[in-house]
Amino acid sequence: MSTVRANNMDFMAPPVAQVIQRRSLIVGIIFAIIAIVFAFLSPDQFFRSYLLAFMAWLGLTMGCMSYLMIFHLTGGKWGMVVRRPLEAAIGTLPLMALLFIPLIIGMRHIYVWTDAAAMAQDSRLRGVTHSYLTPVGFIWRGVVYFAIWIFLAWRLNKVSGEQDHPPTRNLSPRFRTIAAPGLVIYSFSMSFAVIDWVMSLTPPWISTIYAMIYLVGQTLSAICFMVVVERMFFPYKPMSSYLKPKEVQDHGKLMLTFIMLWAYFSFSQLLIIWAGNLPDEITFYVRRFHDGWALTGLFLIVFHFAVPFAMLLSRSLKRNVYRLVWVAVWLIFMRYVDLYFFIEPSFHPTFYWHFLDAVVPIAMGGFWLALFFRNVRRRPLLPLHDPHAVELLELAHD
Repeated sequence: MSTVRANNMDFMAPPVAQVIQRRSLIVGIIFAIIAIVFAFLSPDQFFRSYLLAFMAWLGLTMGCMSYLMIFHLTGGKWGMVVRRPLEAAIGTLPLMALLFIPLIIGMRHIYVWTDAAAMAQDSRLRGVTHSYLTPVGFIWRGVVYFAIWIFLAWRLNKVSGEQDHPPTRNLSPRFRTIAAPGLVIYSFSMSFAVIDWVMSLTPPWISTIYAMIYLVGQTLSAICFMVVVERMFFPYKPMSSYLKPKEVQDHGKLMLTFIMLWAYFSFSQLLIIWAGNLPDEITFYVRRFHDGWALTGLFLIVFHFAVPFAMLLSRSLKRNVYRLVWVAVWLIFMRYVDLYFFIEPSFHPTFYWHFLDAVVPIAMGGFWLALFFRNVRRRPLLPLHDPHAVELLELAHD
């Protein structure tokens, strides 16, 4: 077993990763061309769809960071199988920083507070739009957020890279030193980012639990995506040799946990706002309780919570990657629906869907996936000189 472990090439991503990387890039280019054409024909709709796509893919990236730091903070072998894919995912943050630039360019097509003259006429918003919701503040805070996130990703990947070379060392204390403050910093910075980029779509509206719904949803997206990656690589070595039902079940349990957390925070926000019945707060749900938006909300209750919750109570389903992956794919789609439910009603009082709401996310996702699989292919799928990886491989070869 030591000979196998010593040969890092045996633990590189299978050739299918390169195939997916190439195809993702092609899809991204084709859909990006379509999106750019319509950016000139319908700039308002393009930038609104762009915001949806940006929050979806940034959410997956940042969810992978929180998932990785939770693993490092708690320790054990439960996350070892997906540690390197998680590190590959947070390696896409420079791309997301680059993709933030069009959001800056198009902010006047998205945010009502960019119209200073109109906001000055509203006494409730005059102060906040002069001191906080300003284009310059929006840009600089975004720069700070990405600088923090990219630094955290760089540190996590740098320390992890040391375990690709002998001797075998336990670097858990160093990872915890990064992850412990990192989770706090991530939570606060991402909360402010959500306030800036999504909550400010309706400046008068406030909610103290709004950002928590996003944070939980991001981690849920990451867990589901890791299950999809496991399924992609499972038919091939090396993952077929060490991905066992126990590890798959652990990820299924986490999916169930974060589904319940998402439902709890979502219901708590609704209950508090509805009971308070304050004009500036209740309007958020009044708009979403009418026309097609009400059906969208009901769809989320049933298919983002009730049905997946019931399915994930099954132990046998959670231990079978071929079955669990279908739940994971469905939940990734429901994360898109949830973001749509939070963002789009700010622009349309009745249900509205434009084909750019699919084209732009697919275009952005094509580039994101291409970079992700490129990152996956650069290092072994296991940090071979981590003691937990050694234990995992020994159990796999017993």
